[in-house]
Amino acid sequence: MIGKKIFKISLISSLLITVTSCNYFSSEVEKEPIARVNQSYLYKEDIIPLIGENVSPEDSTLIVSNFITRWATQQLLIDRAMYNLSSEQQKEFDELVKNYKNELYTKAYADALVDKRLDTTLQDLQVVDYYKSHLENFRLNEDLVKLRFINLNKNSLDFSDVKKNFIRFNEKDRANLDKIALQFKAYSFNDSVWVSSKSVFDKIGPLNDANKAQLLKKSNFLELEDSLEVYLVYVNDVLLRNEQAPIEYARSTIKQIILNRRKADLVKELEKDITKDAIENKQFEIYN
Repeated sequence: MIGKKIFKISLISSLLITVTSCNYFSSEVEKEPIARVNQSYLYKEDIIPLIGENVSPEDSTLIVSNFITRWATQQLLIDRAMYNLSSEQQKEFDELVKNYKNELYTKAYADALVDKRLDTTLQDLQVVDYYKSHLENFRLNEDLVKLRFINLNKNSLDFSDVKKNFIRFNEKDRANLDKIALQFKAYSFNDSVWVSSKSVFDKIGPLNDANKAQLLKKSNFLELEDSLEVYLVYVNDVLLRNEQAPIEYARSTIKQIILNRRKADLVKELEKDITKDAIENKQFEIYN
């Protein structure tokens, strides 16, 4: 066993030296095998991509050794499968592989052509029209809120002023808060954008099931705290699960739907054009 291990390591080491030497780049007439399982061979060129420039010889040896072992195991399993599976099963699998290969090729080609032709410009009116025509498709599957919040230390000297500006939040108050925003641990003053309640829970630690009802009340102020920090939260607006999703929240989804439809139409057009050209050029014929 020791002799076999030494031989294996020596074989891999010599292989690595050969791969990394300049002589490797000279033309080779025949592939050089490094392992065999029955009638399947693993060649030196198959493992070259595994060996990075900055990988140590020890790590390279381990990487190559593990790869050879995995390759051999897979080949043995395939050979056993071929021996034990019926010819009908093998034929079925071969057909599935063939169909999958055809789908990969045709999809890649169609996608490349469609990407060149696809018009990705969308007028806002198109989005609005689609939204109005499919209102029932845009029901919320989560609660949404519009809010602002500040996270700061409990012992902040100007806490009362911060709280007053935060709740009132006129233009002057917003400017005052912007000036001292670097003192806050976290904050968001963009209370005109819909966000999911889940994302709010992720950002504001003291929120929990017990005070969730307070978060889902319109025009509501919350002061939450833990051992070290205070969170000031003001909820501007709320939309509950199953209510109509606002268009600004559904906009990105609608754009993707419209583009996907355009893409599907282009693919159908492409298929028709290819078939038509093939018939005209006598490349496709149906015999009666």
